[in-house]
Amino acid sequence: MTRIPSPLLVVTDRHQVHRPLEQVVAEAVSAGARWVWLRDRDLDVAERRRLALRLADILQSAGGLLSIGGDIGLAAEIQAGAMHLPDVAGIAQARQALGASVLVGMSAHSMVDVTSAQAAGADYVTLSPIYETTSKPGYGPALGIEAVRLAAKASIAIVGLGGISAENAAAVRDAGAAGVAIMGSVMRATNPAQVVSDMLSRLEPSSA
Repeated sequence: MTRIPSPLLVVTDRHQVHRPLEQVVAEAVSAGARWVWLRDRDLDVAERRRLALRLADILQSAGGLLSIGGDIGLAAEIQAGAMHLPDVAGIAQARQALGASVLVGMSAHSMVDVTSAQAAGADYVTLSPIYETTSKPGYGPALGIEAVRLAAKASIAIVGLGGISAENAAAVRDAGAAGVAIMGSVMRATNPAQVVSDMLSRLEPSSA
């Protein structure tokens, strides 16, 4: 099973921030975040490329990894070390374009998605929503912690996403997840560094 670069994945959403996204990410990285997934698919192509390069610089300077969401061409162009896809359709293409060493993940919302991602050669999946989420209210029923336990039996790294907080993150790890992903709690925070620090303090005892 591929080892993910960090037990914490920070997911971007510039619509939830109150200042430049790069500043929020930089503060998260200063507190120990080492893996960031650039979503923001609604950006103009050129602007998203510029943003990706800025975020990649921030992560690389700290020895971290930027995962490009959905755009294989952009990931190849900036030589990103990671790629996140919405479904299995692009996994083979991503491998061909980016190489075997690039971390490839996929969004999963069921056990069928998890096993499909594993069969297609993904390195990890984000399984969501584990809990009810403020960022995406009504985004399907919460899967719950039992879904994490079931998914963890597969031979692919599971990253829990959706409603993850410092209070429940350790429970998700203890259920077998390799890590957790957070978005709104960091993006909306007045102090992103504190949110990341609190989260990592809950995750580190379970990480090995």
